[in-house]
Amino acid sequence: MRKTGVGTGNRTSTVLGRRLGGELQQLRLAAGMTQQQAAEYLSATATKVVKIESGWVPVRDPDIRALCQLYEVSDSDLLAGLLGLAKTDRERRKVKGWWDDGLVPGGVSYIAMEDAALRNRQWQVALIPGLFQTAEYIRAMCVADSFWEDIDQIEAVVATRARRQKRLHGDSPLLMHAVIWEAALRQMTGGPAVMARQLNHLCELGDLPNVHIQVLPFRAGGHSGVGGPFNILSFGEDGAVDVVHMDASRSEIWIEDAERSMAFVEMFNGLARASLSPHDSINLIRSIGKGMSE
Repeated sequence: MRKTGVGTGNRTSTVLGRRLGGELQQLRLAAGMTQQQAAEYLSATATKVVKIESGWVPVRDPDIRALCQLYEVSDSDLLAGLLGLAKTDRERRKVKGWWDDGLVPGGVSYIAMEDAALRNRQWQVALIPGLFQTAEYIRAMCVADSFWEDIDQIEAVVATRARRQKRLHGDSPLLMHAVIWEAALRQMTGGPAVMARQLNHLCELGDLPNVHIQVLPFRAGGHSGVGGPFNILSFGEDGAVDVVHMDASRSEIWIEDAERSMAFVEMFNGLARASLSPHDSINLIRSIGKGMSE
């Protein structure tokens, strides 16, 4: 799996760094400025501005304030958003997270982003969301995937996912809103007994105040989510920093620009509106699970 934006210091272009750099670049272009002009205002080289706009270096608050002054940015909320984004990026670059210890190959970039996020909106088509999966369900998925051949690797996946699931608990839990297509609930991953326990676990998670589970039933008909599953990770207030992640079995895609990420937010909101309420969703999950355990 391709690794994107994991590292420390100025050696890596991070997802958040590129998002920040892209917004600063748009402000510069809107102001009709060149990178050389921005560099001269910062008493720096053009190379530094190139690295800032490409996300290769952590950006200091004084530089952001100076650039916004040069670009005549008067929107205090916009400035606050840029400063908050830069702070999150700097902190994530400095910290070596538990995900760097080699527990599981691939997926490091997403795990690091998830660990820093405040909110996760997730659309799932064929699988139970990873933060909701039981150990039995995870093992069954790995066994069915020819990529995982070693039992130790499979157990590493189970252990890593268990650590990720701790984000749902604690003093500042991740706000999780999952919309799941009914097919994922009826897919016999691991057999009826494993699925029955998995669905019962979903019902238990639905009681958490920070977990919002909805089911898009078959009877809803056609929907906009046929293109595949995706996650929308947020790092501040609604709309402040939304990064979209799409994970395939052998690759991953990050959507970082505001216009495209907003399109996914609108798609997710549409899927949620077409889905059952959380109460009715849990009732359906419970009913399907009961049928599997009989």
